This record gives sequence, structure tokens and C-alpha cells, in this order.
Amino acid sequence: MVKSSASVVALPRAGDMQRKRARIAYLSLLPVLIILLFVKAYPILATIYRSFTNWDGLYKNDFVGLANYKEFFGSGLFMTLFKNNLVLLLSVPLQVVIGLVVAVLLYEQVPGWKAFRAIYYIPQIISLVILGYLFRSMFSLDGPVNKVLEALGAGASVREWMGDGSTALPIMVGCITWYSIGWQTIVILGGMSSIDPSVFEAARLDGANFFQRTFKVVLPMITSVITYCVVMAVVWTFTSLFSLIYSMTGGGPGYETMTLDYMIYEKSFVTGSQLGMACAISVVLFIIVMLITGAEMKLSDVAEKKWG
Repeated sequence: MVKSSASVVALPRAGDMQRKRARIAYLSLLPVLIILLFVKAYPILATIYRSFTNWDGLYKNDFVGLANYKEFFGSGLFMTLFKNNLVLLLSVPLQVVIGLVVAVLLYEQVPGWKAFRAIYYIPQIISLVILGYLFRSMFSLDGPVNKVLEALGAGASVREWMGDGSTALPIMVGCITWYSIGWQTIVILGGMSSIDPSVFEAARLDGANFFQRTFKVVLPMITSVITYCVVMAVVWTFTSLFSLIYSMTGGGPGYETMTLDYMIYEKSFVTGSQLGMACAISVVLFIIVMLITGAEMKLSDVAEKKWG
């Protein structure tokens, strides 16, 4: 029995189905892409454009070319601020290494590990403003640190610790490290959950001590997690220390503890609404963060090829 051609239902081809699904997917993403375009792309492009003007936020908006960049780099201010940022970056290896050690201790469930898991994360839930005022009061002239020094007979060492850049910056490094250990520990601990427990058992049976297990067993197996921790810590150190610096030192004395992101605030709202200059500093900061992040990713690829 032969069926008529009219009764045959034509099935859609695989290629047509794929194209239809792709169109639906793109249309579904379109609202999010439009939002991101206005929330992310437009501010970046507007900032780049404003960096070439003398914009004051209200009336002035004249094109001045590279004048803002020439003034920023020519005055020597850039090197001062960048040096301060580099000093504060010393907190990154400290917090990552300490976070790794603490994560391994918690993973191996040392005595009291449940209590320590909560204790190590406490600094992370404290506001940076509160943390800054806390450290400033601790290291003030009549603060507890100087009181302890006097009680120990080291009165000659008493000073206004936050009034000198040579002492204020190391204190800030310690504060950032203490604040960030909890976050680093949680992220690394999450990465370690993918490691087969039998690997640790084999390392113990082979006689590996704690530090050998940490740096020769765990570290090579979570290279991508460590890369993420380092990249995020560097970006955060370059872009998110305003509240801490504002509450601890206000960027002083002079520019001794001021960073690039804090100078954006200074130029915008403190020194006569130099918003064009602030935009130029923002662009410089953006380029620096992108270059450092790219270099870190390249080094991570080399490390993964070597260890992985």
C-alpha cells in the first residue's frame, strides 16, 4: 500500500533546529546584554572620554588632550602612589600562604577545627571602616600598643605609628592580611574538596610531614584555585582599599599612605572637583590591573603545565 505524498510530514533538519535554538538563546541573553552595556561598558567608555577633558562635574567639559595624563605622570605623583600600592601588595602572598596552611589544617580536622573555622572568618564579616578605626586606635599615641611598650620598659619606641609612612604602611599590610585570611581559607578549602582523600592517606603513609603535604601535594593540585585567589586579592588591593585608608590614615601624612584608588576620591571631591583628572587616574588604574592580571594568568598557565 503506497501512502500519498500529502500525508508525509516533513521533519525539520538538524541544522535548522540548531539555528533556531541559537536564536532563542541569543534573544534570551539580549536583556542581560543590554543591561551590562549600560551598567559596565558605557561608564568605562565615558570615563575614558572624560579623562581627556577638564570636566568638573558641572560646567567645564573642554577637551584638553593628554594634559591630565602629562600632569599626573610629570608631577611624580604616579610613582609615589604606585609605590604605596606595591607595598600593600605584599599582603597578597602572606594571605594566600597563611590561608593555604589554615585550609589544610581545617581539612585534616585538627583538634578544635570546627571552632577555628568560625574564628578565622570573623575578621571578614567586620566592616573595613570599623577595622580601620580599630587599628588606628590601637596604634595611636595613647593606644594599647604604646601602653604595652611603656609597661615593658621600651618607652623610647613609643610613637605615633600611623603618623609615619614607614610604620603606617607595614601596619596596613598586617591589617589587610588579617582581614583576608578567612576569605582565602574558605576559597582554598572549597578547592581542596575536589582532592581525593586517598591522596592525603598515601602522602602520610609515605612519611610526608605537614608542610610537605601542603606545598608538594595540595598546592600543585589546586593551582587554578590559587590563581583565582591571587588575582582576586591583587585586584581587591588595587581597587577596594578606600574605606580602610580613609578610616586609618586618610592617605596621610602627605601622600605616604595614599593609593591610586584613594587619589581618585581626592581629585573628585577634595581638591576642587578635578573630575577629568580623576577619570585619567581611573583609566591608568584600569590598565595597571589588566596588565597585572594578564601576567598572573600567563604565570598560572606555566605553573599548571609544570605541575599539572
